Amino acid sequence: MHDESRRIEERVQRLHDQRIKSAIYAATVPFEVEAWQAPGEPVPFEEAAAASYAPFAMGTPWGPPWGTTWFRMRGQVPEAWAGRRVEAVIDLGFVGDWPGNQAEALVHLTDGTPLKAVNPLNQYVAIANPATGGETVEYLVEAASNPDILADNFSKTTPLGDILTAGDKPLYTFRAADIAVLDEEVWHLDLDVQVLRELMLELGEHDPRRHEIAHALDRAMDLLDLDDVSGSAPAVREALKPVLSKPAHASAHTVSGVGHAHIDSAWLWPIRETKRKTSRTFSNVTSLADEYDDFIFACSQAQQYEWVRDNYPKVWARIQESVKKGQWAPVGGMWVESDGNLPGGEAVARQFIHGKRFFIEHFGIETKGVWLPDSFGYNAAYPQIAKLAGNEWFLTQKISWNQTNRFPHHTFWWEGIDGTRIFTHFPPVDTYNARFSGEEMSRAVRNYQEKGGASRSLAPFGWGDGGGGPTREIMERARRLADLEGSAKVVVEHPDAFFAKAREEYPDAPVWVGELYLELHRATYTSQARTKQGNRRSEHLLREAELWATTAALHAPGYTYPHEQLDRLWKTVLLHQFHDILPGSSIAWVHREAEAEYARVARELQALTAEAVAALGDGGTRVFNTSPYDRAEVVRTADGAPVYVEVPASGSAPLTAAEPPQPVTVSGRVLDNGLVRVEVAEDGTLSSVRDLRANREVLADQGNLLRLHTDLPNYWDAWDIDKHYKNRYTDLLDASSVAVVEQDPLVGAIRVERSFGKGSTITQTITVRAGSPRIDIETDIDWHETEKILKAAFPVDIRAPHSSAEIQFGHIQRPTHTNTSWEAARFEVSGHRWVHIGEPGYGVAIINDSTYGHDVSRTVREDGGTTTTVRLSLVRAPRIPDPEADQGRHRFTYALLPGATIGDAVAEGYALNLPLRVADAAGAPAPVVSAEGEGVTVEAVKLADDASGDVVVRLYESRGGRAQGVLRTGFPLAGAQITDLLERPLEEARVDGDGGVPVALRPFQILTLRLRRG
Repeated sequence: MHDESRRIEERVQRLHDQRIKSAIYAATVPFEVEAWQAPGEPVPFEEAAAASYAPFAMGTPWGPPWGTTWFRMRGQVPEAWAGRRVEAVIDLGFVGDWPGNQAEALVHLTDGTPLKAVNPLNQYVAIANPATGGETVEYLVEAASNPDILADNFSKTTPLGDILTAGDKPLYTFRAADIAVLDEEVWHLDLDVQVLRELMLELGEHDPRRHEIAHALDRAMDLLDLDDVSGSAPAVREALKPVLSKPAHASAHTVSGVGHAHIDSAWLWPIRETKRKTSRTFSNVTSLADEYDDFIFACSQAQQYEWVRDNYPKVWARIQESVKKGQWAPVGGMWVESDGNLPGGEAVARQFIHGKRFFIEHFGIETKGVWLPDSFGYNAAYPQIAKLAGNEWFLTQKISWNQTNRFPHHTFWWEGIDGTRIFTHFPPVDTYNARFSGEEMSRAVRNYQEKGGASRSLAPFGWGDGGGGPTREIMERARRLADLEGSAKVVVEHPDAFFAKAREEYPDAPVWVGELYLELHRATYTSQARTKQGNRRSEHLLREAELWATTAALHAPGYTYPHEQLDRLWKTVLLHQFHDILPGSSIAWVHREAEAEYARVARELQALTAEAVAALGDGGTRVFNTSPYDRAEVVRTADGAPVYVEVPASGSAPLTAAEPPQPVTVSGRVLDNGLVRVEVAEDGTLSSVRDLRANREVLADQGNLLRLHTDLPNYWDAWDIDKHYKNRYTDLLDASSVAVVEQDPLVGAIRVERSFGKGSTITQTITVRAGSPRIDIETDIDWHETEKILKAAFPVDIRAPHSSAEIQFGHIQRPTHTNTSWEAARFEVSGHRWVHIGEPGYGVAIINDSTYGHDVSRTVREDGGTTTTVRLSLVRAPRIPDPEADQGRHRFTYALLPGATIGDAVAEGYALNLPLRVADAAGAPAPVVSAEGEGVTVEAVKLADDASGDVVVRLYESRGGRAQGVLRTGFPLAGAQITDLLERPLEEARVDGDGGVPVALRPFQILTLRLRRG
């Protein structure tokens, strides 16, 4: 019986692949084609339409890397085709087995109206159904010759990732451009056979249904006339009807399908190309919606909608119409599908604020869920942030990529660090590019972890990244699988409908507490360090600009709050938090442009802040503190002289010297300020850090030990760091210079210079300042290594059962042991401004200004003590997809903070990332707001987005415990409201007799207050 089954399978496959498919288009006539190569960057339709075209023959190479070729196609439908379904079929010379990231085109009418895209698996453009015969057809086709960066499966470096290095050799050979008759009976037969054959192959050898289908297919193939496939197709289809019409079992799993086209806002192509990819795919989607009334398409990323609105108004109008008809579902509510770990807390809030507002403004729709299928893990603050933005559900897919442990749930409640839960689904189909193949349907059922408790899952279907989105073939598969014995049932529906049914079916779903850590792509915390530094700096410059602009708006007559500029700059930063830009996993072109954009953003924000500060008055020099904590520290005047100052939180003070604490002394290679004593060894490492307050040695071994590891992951160079990287390394112990470079009562500094590897150099300045236990290590690297990672280690004499790392609006604790495979898999983790380790009564923090990746390990020494080592990942050198990733100069600072509590780590994290600003401004207004109460931390101060003049303050509990305090204002307060993230009122807040707003926060709670001025 087994041999018989194999015979049938082989027979069906050959007849399908070689005879049925080739008969789908019954007749063809070629277009007359002309071509024009656009010089440089893409041009508007009007310019292309006016260009001079030259004759172009099929079989001709075309398309330099990143080029645009316009083709003019002219033809006529033969009179004999009257009554038939006629289409244009265009094959640009598609390559590879992935329908995205290669040649694709947008077909226009001669008046500039976009019709539909042409993609590898979606090559047709409808002409007429039915045709009258004799129709004249003329198109202008904008074809993009994007290189296939995925060639060789990421195993080879390529210069194609930047237009500056890609060359001009044509990439593609145009195969065909025809007017053709679609034989609908043969086309449907093709799909009937595909669906049945794939289902048959997924059923077990002993399943009667498998053999029933096999014999039905065998008998049906007997009816196929090889000399007249078209004429015999109806009889073959009729013979298959009985097996196609058998209903699914009542208990069959239900797959809710929703159209989808995951389009990375930049990745293996630049942002400018994404703007075109969205227009092509969205043209396809709106065309498909016209053809299938039951089609529904879910689309996230407000940024991509805005691109289409601004650049393709006719496509935008079609989207608006599809939304009105209920076939287009805006989802996600974020500006882009951002990285899930690296953006700061306020940035994640703004992702939702800007995204949700866009959909409300343009469609009158408030999205209900978070749509993040492809980000590389998700921070544990997401549930609260999502709920505060008005979301009810969360969707992810990437956890299916886990390298070590299988995630135990598909439908569950996800609980964040503050206790907030959000209903979450992780589709068991394990793809966000489903096509309803038999293998996918079987996998969805097989994987589903909630069997017995629930019976439905979601499947986003359609080709992404330039593949053109959902196709009519996928829709036809869904229709055949709606109720078919042996398969899960498919229903095409809105994600909101799926989540409502899933929650009703499974209200007591299991709970997952804490981060959704992806056991893969751990190097994305470090790759492309300059991109990450640009993001971190931009987030803090935005905070600074908003605070001082608010202060000026309240106290400086004639000053106008820069709503438009801040909105535009926030959107630029949010765009670059996309999950292939900020993680460092894009081509060189993307990161080159990102660095330039961050530099522009910094210039604009510095200018906005300077303008706001200047508006407060002139004639005196003041020090401005953007941090939410009071500061007493050393700053430098315009001529570089150090001054010890005291400045209130979110306020300013004159640049006058405060009474300094104990002075700094420098003796040989020893720095001492009465709080800490730092000894630098001859090799430039820290040989001792003594906490003089606690009278204890902090280090258990060499501190700030720089270790260079070989770093060649098994796959995905820019994305991954595999555990074996630890096995081969070189400690950088050869210092070419160790010298005192500053010796002042307020500042002492020692500079260490090293050369290593392939001509790389690193200069580190170790600085101790009066009044602070913080030891800063300012780092300047000229990096020329390849396939290496540089780590900085701090082995600390502390027995720490866990480490604490700052994340959005709080921190997360992770075990320092590896008792289980889950803990062992976290050998590289992410954090924001600080990592803290501690034992009862004593702790140490490592602070940074732009570093995210780190690892923490624990060893027991021969003397019985325990060493807990924190290692920061400073810079990497992957070569794919960007062969020059991270090469060149890097400047950043990290710091050791002995004797630190969590509260100290929070305050110093802000301090390092928000340097005191010295500027001329005689005005001395009180801080706009100040928070009283331990753990009550102000994260953002701004004017309300509705231009009402209200002040919006976002604060949170930062230490992990309950907090009570009062928010004070520097202006008369008429009233206060608690709002959601979109500044919409939830309830009135109480104002006490002194004009303050009492606040009571649970651990890590986020609170947004809207303050009305009196």
